[in-house]
Amino acid sequence: MSIQNIYYYQALVSHDSRFDGHFFVGVSSTGIYCRPVCRVRTPKIENCSFYTSAALAEAAGFRPCLKCRPELSPQIAQHVNDQNLILSAITQLEDLGHTDFSIAELSRHLHISTRHLSRMALAQFGTTPSNIILTRRLLRAKQLLTETHLPIIHVAYISGFSSLRTFNMHFKNRYQSAPSSLRKRADITEANTTRIDTTRINTKSRASTTSPAKPIKLMLQYRPPYNWQQLIEFLEQRTVRGVEYVEEQTYSRTVNLTVNEKNYQGWLQVQLHLTKANTLAIELSESLSDIIPIVLRKLEHQFDLHAEPALIAKQLGKLVNNNQGIRLPGSFDGFEMAVRAILGQQITVKAAHTLAGRFAEAFGTRIHTTHRALTTLFPSAEVASTLSIDQIASLGIISKRAHTIIILAEKISKSEIVLQPSASPDITINTLTQIPGIGPWTAHYIAMRALHWPDAFPHTDLGIMKALQERRPKKLLALAEKWRPWRAYAVMHLWHSLREPWNNSPINITNQPLENTVTSISTQCKEQS
Repeated sequence: MSIQNIYYYQALVSHDSRFDGHFFVGVSSTGIYCRPVCRVRTPKIENCSFYTSAALAEAAGFRPCLKCRPELSPQIAQHVNDQNLILSAITQLEDLGHTDFSIAELSRHLHISTRHLSRMALAQFGTTPSNIILTRRLLRAKQLLTETHLPIIHVAYISGFSSLRTFNMHFKNRYQSAPSSLRKRADITEANTTRIDTTRINTKSRASTTSPAKPIKLMLQYRPPYNWQQLIEFLEQRTVRGVEYVEEQTYSRTVNLTVNEKNYQGWLQVQLHLTKANTLAIELSESLSDIIPIVLRKLEHQFDLHAEPALIAKQLGKLVNNNQGIRLPGSFDGFEMAVRAILGQQITVKAAHTLAGRFAEAFGTRIHTTHRALTTLFPSAEVASTLSIDQIASLGIISKRAHTIIILAEKISKSEIVLQPSASPDITINTLTQIPGIGPWTAHYIAMRALHWPDAFPHTDLGIMKALQERRPKKLLALAEKWRPWRAYAVMHLWHSLREPWNNSPINITNQPLENTVTSISTQCKEQS
């Protein structure tokens, strides 16, 4: 056995959560593959084979464990570069609503031949692109079969299968049982039951102002440590009235998404799972059932579930201090986050989100939900692009910023800018800074949140200057080099240090004093509009 496999086996024996998602172990005596954190009896080393992806494990003939559930394994954080071009393209197609795309369609999306796509997949993942896609779809279906009572035909549809027959065939071939058999074994309580009108699956719109059915309950998992308190407080301080709400450690928001020319409206709720470790409990309104994979992917980024805390802490060093597990909050809606960033220029957090609430109330859509504080759908870029400067300025927003919002909305509506994690950070930042009123601070803050880019660094931020006792932007950039590629996490730690009552002195990384005039909070910036 290779040294690498011995290393993997040691991680398996210790149930080391740092390796969760980095490898899977196939057990020859059972035909099952598991996560390294699986709590079943550790198999003998001679019965173990190790795989860097679930797709490889399944291609070798192993079935997913029903105990540790590989479909819930945190993914390895992906950001756009040559190494993960295929996964980014798959995600982009799925986010556009093309769940049942073919290999030929994926090749066209990447502007390469199917032969070159196959070579890339074999070189990067050790398997074929069709196996990567099929495993992804089957594991998604397995989660929905296990955690919900959605009709099996609906599960097949939203998991990316064009027909129930095709789904059943692939499921039986891979897992040696029918989808209905897995559901019978799954521990689904009555509280998880959601009845779906299957005649509505292929309708043009799933927009809804009511949610009469019980919510759909799902789970998402992460690598510990996870500083939930820091994250929920960060979100609470920035909630947009009517759109978001935080109460009793629970985050709730309305949802307004258009996918493949269909509009979906509803609500969701996120909190720590009460009984399962390293797990978030998710509730979705029934009206979002067609786009569950898209919603879950957005939540994975918003709550930073793919982060590698140990790896990040090692790179940030003393900056982490005793604040292990601080996360980089993403965003659920890229345009919404960008508007909030523009409104946040040179004013306080509270003032910025007051303006965002006015913007939502004035131009958004009213929605009735079971949550008293969730009343409004944030306006889409398409809606905002039709507004006038005077309409926006009437809310107390200065005209220059109103103009910036309109231009940004127009570019997003025309797909000239895509504000989601699968977009290229460098290209997006460059395009954003060409818009009048968007400078480096705003562009990098949007990249931090909307693109969930871990190396974004708004170096002109006054909070960063205060925390580091350094007000020269070039010097700050030089100081931050040692934190690459996790500079955005460094920003979160620096901002967090400013609000700790026991840490009144700036972080001692530089001896350059900060002038007393710099007293602004971390979301203020100095940009030429």
